[in-house]
Amino acid sequence: MNILTHQKDGCRIIVSPRKTGICGSDVHYLKHGKIADFIVKDPMVLGHETAGIVVAVGPKVTHLKKGDRVALEPGETCRTCYDCKAGRYELCPSIEFAATPPFDGTLQGFYKLPGDLAYKLPDNVSLEEGAMIEPLSVAVQSVARIGGMKAGLNVAIFGAGPVGLLAQAVAKALGARRIIAVDIQERRLAFANKYVGSETFIPPKPEEGEQRIAYSRRVAGIMKEKFKVADRGLEGIDLAVDCTGAEACIQTALYLVKDGGTYVQVGMGNEFVQVPITAILTKEVTIKGSFRYGPGVYEQAIDLVARGLVDLKPLITHRYKFKDAIRAFKTTQDAKGEDGEDAIKTIIDGYDDD
Repeated sequence: MNILTHQKDGCRIIVSPRKTGICGSDVHYLKHGKIADFIVKDPMVLGHETAGIVVAVGPKVTHLKKGDRVALEPGETCRTCYDCKAGRYELCPSIEFAATPPFDGTLQGFYKLPGDLAYKLPDNVSLEEGAMIEPLSVAVQSVARIGGMKAGLNVAIFGAGPVGLLAQAVAKALGARRIIAVDIQERRLAFANKYVGSETFIPPKPEEGEQRIAYSRRVAGIMKEKFKVADRGLEGIDLAVDCTGAEACIQTALYLVKDGGTYVQVGMGNEFVQVPITAILTKEVTIKGSFRYGPGVYEQAIDLVARGLVDLKPLITHRYKFKDAIRAFKTTQDAKGEDGEDAIKTIIDGYDDD
């Protein structure tokens, strides 16, 4: 029986979530109850990196059927505002995004959403990989759509967590000439080198009494010397992407990127940071923000995986049953599993998979 009988449900589907990845935002809400202006005031279901099985479809949904395996895009927009109609629905002021207060997330037995926000998975893409399409889409948005990535560019990516690693993978898939990964953890960088083949860099510690902006400029200079990076031309850094939100990374990236280069901010950190505005001006650096993902990004992310250009399987390091969700959240928070191994992406099974 089709339970989507109400008129407004005609274009909706109901999905049984089978695999859900834990995002850093989920942990932050659980631990602190807020992120920036998004404050948890009432009990809220977490989870938004999800793939599942369709269990019901509305009468107007024609591209999906019961039993289809789908990746869920977890943000429903108004479809009528200026940004939605301009093709940038990620900027919709009325977006209802899963696990962002006050909207419940996907870690539940059933989840209802518009049918066009569920993407059928190719036969060679697993449900676990389907759950990873959400963070991969964040990377595709920042590197490809916002950053304008094209073959032959030199790319520096700050942060080697899940999004940073995926950003490197996207850059490689789209033909990057060179990828430099920056992080403070040697093991993360070793993984990045093995996973993507990125060159790696661990910044030195600040000198005693050194101001942060001076430190960041010095680190950029060290990187230029070590990697033979030029200020312009073929050997310059065309695209710098910060996946950390850390002030020192932001500053270093802005000093590092070449004249006329592009800088993309995808990591969320402190609301206010000091930036080298004169360097930005004199180098004519293009600065862009990247927030979630927009039209066509999910399809591109799935295509990259289906064609073997991005391999998501090595990033899935820990798996838990639904009943052990608290343990899964602790693994993500600690960035280390109960087995002592580094945790990159933790996946929770569906509600009735126990």
